[in-house]
Amino acid sequence: MQVQELKIADFTYHLPDEKIAHHPLSKRDESKLLVYKNGVISETIFKNLQEQLQAGDTLIFNDTKVVHARMVFTKDSGARIEIMCLEPFEPNDAALCFKQTKACKWVALIGNNKKWKDGLLTKELTINGTKVTLQANRIKQHLDSFIVEFTWDNDFSFADIIYYAGLLPLPPYMNRDAENEDEERYQTVYAKFEGSVAAPTAGLHFTQDVFDTLIHKKININYVTLHVGAGTFKPVKAEKMSDHQMHEEHIVIDINLIAQIHQSLTNNGRIITVGTTSLRTIESLFWFGLHLLHNKQNWQNINSLQISQWQPYENNTGDYSKEAIMKAVLDWMAFKNINVLQGATQIIIAPPYQIKLVDAIITNFHQPESTLLLLVSAFIGNDWRRVYDYALTHNFRFLSYGDSSILFKN
Repeated sequence: MQVQELKIADFTYHLPDEKIAHHPLSKRDESKLLVYKNGVISETIFKNLQEQLQAGDTLIFNDTKVVHARMVFTKDSGARIEIMCLEPFEPNDAALCFKQTKACKWVALIGNNKKWKDGLLTKELTINGTKVTLQANRIKQHLDSFIVEFTWDNDFSFADIIYYAGLLPLPPYMNRDAENEDEERYQTVYAKFEGSVAAPTAGLHFTQDVFDTLIHKKININYVTLHVGAGTFKPVKAEKMSDHQMHEEHIVIDINLIAQIHQSLTNNGRIITVGTTSLRTIESLFWFGLHLLHNKQNWQNINSLQISQWQPYENNTGDYSKEAIMKAVLDWMAFKNINVLQGATQIIIAPPYQIKLVDAIITNFHQPESTLLLLVSAFIGNDWRRVYDYALTHNFRFLSYGDSSILFKN
């Protein structure tokens, strides 16, 4: 069956509310860890993760940082309007957008939009003792979202503005406002680059103690940056995947990681991604390398990584090896004289997709009828049902603040 013909209703399960973790554990690494390997399911504690790994493994993390993406404005009428920033629009690079002063534009969801008929929304802030007036202007509709322009009357960066004006965007299913503990716990301990509106939750279980045990065991540690959009966690509303539009997410990959992946492939080393976002990034890298091999005469006109939703299902890898595909990326970066690969991906990973570069994934337990569950199914096949049944009947906690799993590819 082609991926476009998949019915999302076939990828569901009953998730009782009491199985959802609405608050984090007091200690990150004391969460439970389900292990799926060679068709066998077992469990341990996350701080024992190193027991599932071996020297020479490459562990890849997403070092994106969650921003205070929820902004609440109150109109003179008393109506509450909530703007949920999804991704930068102008400039469309997260790093540049957060450096802007005076103005910038975002793609955003608007709560209670019918009450915002026209005009500007205004919010008064105090930043380091300085009063700032922030205004929001709804420019136009953009797919199922809106373009919103923010302007402010001071030279603070937008990073400062959103930090003081916004709230941490906890997932809607938690049905609560962010609390003080969430400021620390809804960020990974290695979060670095601002831009996500949702946490790469597989990384929430890691502590410095866990990192120390991994380094002691000679596990290679490396990072990608994929700024997580809210679309990652949206249930699929279309009956068939052919009618579902995958969200685009912006990624940044350092040349040292690409070289390390190439070396691991050459030495038969294992590549393990922490989270679905890291996996989508690495698999997108594979398809970009293949694109480069197919278009060797056109490298001058290729300026960034761009992977469309169905691209992996329309391209044949031919006789190219994985090593050759990764070397093409390295050669192209040398040709372009760049050390950092940037771009965007819409890749959707779902059966019958065959995982190309990743041997195992560390990930939480995902919502029914979500693209994340489709990804898990592509990774371990129909055994996803056994894994989730085990988790449901063995007191595992689900979703963002829930427990974790390490799944080895079938």
